[in-house]
Amino acid sequence: MNQQELRDSILGIIEKNKIGTLATVKNNKPHSRYMTFFNESLTLYTPTNKETHKADEVESNPYVHILLGYDGEGYGDKYVEIEGKVSIRDDEELKHKLWNDHMKPWFEGPNDPEYIVLEIKPSKITYMNANGESPQTLEMAE
Repeated sequence: MNQQELRDSILGIIEKNKIGTLATVKNNKPHSRYMTFFNESLTLYTPTNKETHKADEVESNPYVHILLGYDGEGYGDKYVEIEGKVSIRDDEELKHKLWNDHMKPWFEGPNDPEYIVLEIKPSKITYMNANGESPQTLEMAE
């Protein structure tokens, strides 16, 4: 698979699978949780509360690991492993763009002062379990 085909395959998984795990570092150990992800090309966004552990953790160490795509159907399920760096975003335009009614249990609305967005710029994305082939990696510029 060439780099463009790999990129397209990765984007297909990211666009189809909005729920995945986000791992941060807490006390020098991994700390994972399920999150909802939105994407623009290969940049990922996930909403969170600015008072959460994950917000504190990425301020201390902005490097994260994300898993997206495993369907649970079998050992051949395709998924991606994403290594990236987080920036905390609080701009109104992005918050309005990502806002949806599923976020109401956690936030009053897109203008809630507690609502922030974690922007993840991938440094490396590994495409896993594609027809039993070896993992393929898309290296990104940091």
